[in-house]
Amino acid sequence: MRKLWCALLLLATALPAAGQGAVGPTLSLDEALSLAKANNPTYLQSGNGRRRADASLRTARGSFLPGASTNFGTNYRQGKPQYFEGIAFGSNSDQLGSSWGLNVSAGLSASSFSTLKAAHSNVAASESDVVSAEQNLRFAVTGQYFLVLEDQAQTRLQDTLVVLNRLQLDLARAKAGVGSATSLDVKRAEVALGTQQVAALRARNAADVDLLRLFQDIGIPPQTSVQLTTIPPVTEPKFDLNQLLAMAMQSNPTLQALTARIESAKQTYNSARGQYIPSLSFGATIGGSSQQYTDQNYLVTQAQSQLASAQAQCYSTDSLRRGAGLPGLPYCSTYVLTSAQAQQLRASNQNFPFKFISNPYTLSLGLNLPLFNGFQREQAIESSSADQSDAQYNLKAQQLKLTADVQSAHVTLIADYQALKLQESNSVAAREALQLAEERYRVGLNSLVDLQQARSDFESAEAGRINAIFEFHRAFAALESAVGRSLR
Repeated sequence: MRKLWCALLLLATALPAAGQGAVGPTLSLDEALSLAKANNPTYLQSGNGRRRADASLRTARGSFLPGASTNFGTNYRQGKPQYFEGIAFGSNSDQLGSSWGLNVSAGLSASSFSTLKAAHSNVAASESDVVSAEQNLRFAVTGQYFLVLEDQAQTRLQDTLVVLNRLQLDLARAKAGVGSATSLDVKRAEVALGTQQVAALRARNAADVDLLRLFQDIGIPPQTSVQLTTIPPVTEPKFDLNQLLAMAMQSNPTLQALTARIESAKQTYNSARGQYIPSLSFGATIGGSSQQYTDQNYLVTQAQSQLASAQAQCYSTDSLRRGAGLPGLPYCSTYVLTSAQAQQLRASNQNFPFKFISNPYTLSLGLNLPLFNGFQREQAIESSSADQSDAQYNLKAQQLKLTADVQSAHVTLIADYQALKLQESNSVAAREALQLAEERYRVGLNSLVDLQQARSDFESAEAGRINAIFEFHRAFAALESAVGRSLR
């Protein structure tokens, strides 16, 4: 029995390291962090801000390039005259038409340069936001990873205590059988065993639930059979606080993002002030149009009608000349539309849809300076100035918060290390006291109540030792998160 007790107590002292040699699916902390970066939806969402900033930068650069647009259209007009003040306009034939155009325009202002600089600053800020999101993800996953390890260690401790309580029950029954213990001792041992079994069940449930939460943070479906394998060594923290603060001011991504946003706000303010400087604009337009009558003989009929009218006018003039004794007009008979001319008119009507006649091109160059726009420029300047002031205040607030976070995390880490050392001493003393109490109870020098109290003290000390180990690791992760870089 004494050897079994020693084996169980050795098992209890080795609880935090258990699982490292487990057989089956394993998951190290580095693997968990790598999976989280590839799958965590909140972290992946942070990349969309960088995409938006890149698109804004591309737009800011594009403002220095000329803009171009083109158009093409067709139209149909019914063959019906339109009257204006009693005079008919328009043809009697249906018409088909098409047109095209190309417009090129460009503008340049002082605000364009400031907008480009602001876009560059926003890209830098979005990059820092992604790094900050990665740091937050690392801290969350690391903390949950250590919490699961702590739960599993506590579960193994509770399972060990179940075995110890079962041994105590067997010993109480054996002593009661020879008359050196009462039935009350047996009942107390049975109650203690049942209570310990409930505690073991709840500890196992807590470990399972926290493992599910870990995979939720990682962003993949849960795997309840996986074994966590990473437990960093516990070493005494010997960091210099001033160096930690200097590293935090240089490396913390949230601080870098706020610094970049100050520059962005400054350039936005300069852009608003640039509205008082004239802007230059340039434009060019070219195009063409085509028109075709649906009646292929419409132009021929129009030409014949015009020639007939001209011939009648010619004959009338010829009659007047002859009546006045003047020579007649010999060319009146020439007002006749030949078949070649008619065919040429029909061919000239074949323009729709792509036989365009070029329109006159236009070029424009302008200088624009709004004199008054309802105080909109003044509002933009005042708003951007307030945004710049807010950005500076946000940076100062973050610097103060960062200093407090680093200092508190450093102090907490040192305190957790000292607490761990005390808990280790308590655990050794409680383990020795439990061994002594068991020996004294076995020979009848202690009561079962004394033995159960020793077991309870051992449980409390060992659970505190396990908790102190992982509190130390979580405090270390919090310090890394505050500084913004790995410290191992």
